Amino acid sequence: MSTTPTAPREATDGAPADDGGLRRTVGRKVLLLFVVGDILGAGIYALTGKVAAEVGGAIWVPFLVAFSLATLTAASYVELVGKYPSAAGAALYANRAFRRPFLTFLVAFAVMMSGITSASAAARAFGGDYLAEFVSVPTVAAAWVFLGLVTVINLVGISESVRVNVVLTLVELTGLLVIVAIGVWSVATGEGDVSRAVRLDGDGGSVLLAVLGGTALAFYALLGFEDSVNLAEECRDPRRDFPRAVFAGLAITGVIYLSVAFTSSMLVDTQTLVDSSGPLLEVVKVAGVPFPPALFAVIALLAVGNTALINMIMASRLVYGMAREGIVPRVLGRVHETRRTPWVAIAFTLAVALTLVSTGDLAGLADTTVLLLLLVFVVVNVSVLVLRRTDPGEGGHFRAATWVPVAGAVVSAVLASPLTGRGADVYLRAGLLLAIGVVLYAVNRAVVGRSVPPSG
Repeated sequence: MSTTPTAPREATDGAPADDGGLRRTVGRKVLLLFVVGDILGAGIYALTGKVAAEVGGAIWVPFLVAFSLATLTAASYVELVGKYPSAAGAALYANRAFRRPFLTFLVAFAVMMSGITSASAAARAFGGDYLAEFVSVPTVAAAWVFLGLVTVINLVGISESVRVNVVLTLVELTGLLVIVAIGVWSVATGEGDVSRAVRLDGDGGSVLLAVLGGTALAFYALLGFEDSVNLAEECRDPRRDFPRAVFAGLAITGVIYLSVAFTSSMLVDTQTLVDSSGPLLEVVKVAGVPFPPALFAVIALLAVGNTALINMIMASRLVYGMAREGIVPRVLGRVHETRRTPWVAIAFTLAVALTLVSTGDLAGLADTTVLLLLLVFVVVNVSVLVLRRTDPGEGGHFRAATWVPVAGAVVSAVLASPLTGRGADVYLRAGLLLAIGVVLYAVNRAVVGRSVPPSG
């Protein structure tokens, strides 16, 4: 099995690549929709109030900073996609740059675990104030039932899951556009307190630390752009289409998020947002527009559901893929006889998620997701610099200015550090999740007697 995966040759007619790779059928518009849909989700619906707890009324500031910083790492991903248009993502880049099977595995496992922690955060959000609009149940109980429903959809099959995802993406986009429309209406009619939306709590250095902490949380809402690289092998022209789709997708979602954050703070007092696990529902309730809060609660619940579904599909397929490659115990790669879905991998990811929602809160689980991916982002940005020296490539692809991956690596490392005010419990949780991977890796090596890195 090759330890140096190579990118398949491009085919622009929808046929498989010459080396038997995936069929190249994804065009620029579909790719853009995928990027936008992957970024939109539970983060903005659930974490607006948690960001307000860090900075006060100017919630949009951490989102703006997060958007700017995410663009740095996005540029690194786009450059690497142009050089290696294959479907392995960050693990492929780490393997190409460092040739260390264990590091490659840790990167892949961190990405997988970030999907589970993200889904767990979404499950906690599902059991909060949006659901309370209809029924009052314990958050953990609601989260368990919610994860059970997501698992059923995941088990039914990938084609059915993708169809559900498309519908839910349109629904969650509609909900955010409702909030944006409320904001436009409020500004036009003079409603709301604009001064509150530009107020940062604290002064001097404390403001900077508050913004840094808020940015670390806001980053959760912008995650998803990195998932799009897994479509590289199925794009008609990844070198041309990826830069446009990723940067346009970030710009679109960034504008939506900034508008939603500004509107939320302008119309709802900061403490109400802080205390709510359904902050955008509070906006609808005070807006004075004829939009039923119950309907918006349904939209929010579906948006949260979509985030969990996307992440649990991704996580279970990564576990399955690693098992099939012989990187973790092969039992995790077993497939259901009739549904042809990776039921053991799905059960494994479900068990981890159920444990997480029982032991962590919404902000803590979201922050764990961010922490895991920030560590991956450090590796990806450094990989860009290493591969420019060791594998210049054929050229003709997007190339970021040298300072971009350098800044991306530094920024990711700073946001992953305790400077953000991140609690020790988040570091402990992330460490334990990665420790599970180390154990699986060690057990597998003991069984097979060798380390098998993932192939491209």
